[in-house]
Amino acid sequence: MTTDYILRIFIAGLLGGAIGLEREYRAKEAGFRTHFLVGLGSGLFMILSAHGFSDVVLNEGVRHDVSRIAAQVVSGIGFIGAGCIIFQKHAVRGLTTAAGLWVTAAIGMAAGAGMYAVAVAATVMVIVCLELMDFLHNHVFKKSHQEEEEEEVKSEA
Repeated sequence: MTTDYILRIFIAGLLGGAIGLEREYRAKEAGFRTHFLVGLGSGLFMILSAHGFSDVVLNEGVRHDVSRIAAQVVSGIGFIGAGCIIFQKHAVRGLTTAAGLWVTAAIGMAAGAGMYAVAVAATVMVIVCLELMDFLHNHVFKKSHQEEEEEEVKSEA
């Protein structure tokens, strides 16, 4: 059992780290280390929630709710994410970082639950989304925004 649990948190950390690498490459606030730790910690909390109290459950009259610790991970990550969001120069910054940490926690929890395929699929979707939006923002939306500015300059003249 211990080897299985170690594999779960290892995969949770690696998947979180993969998202963190993309964020670090983009020079964002939370990078590899932060996402790795969030993934690993969430995976570990999920294992503790589901299996950490099995000796207590054996006592008669004791109810064990495996979702209690896992549910608190969501609140805790929300608190960390709120710290990433700042209002600067009339713009909100850090929302994607906060959302990335939130989904990294969910991925870590999925890996901690042994749902490897779901965790890997979610990680791929997150990275594809971040990369695709970066590409679109820099190559498609940027051009259309520049064209709008050029038209405004022409209409003013």
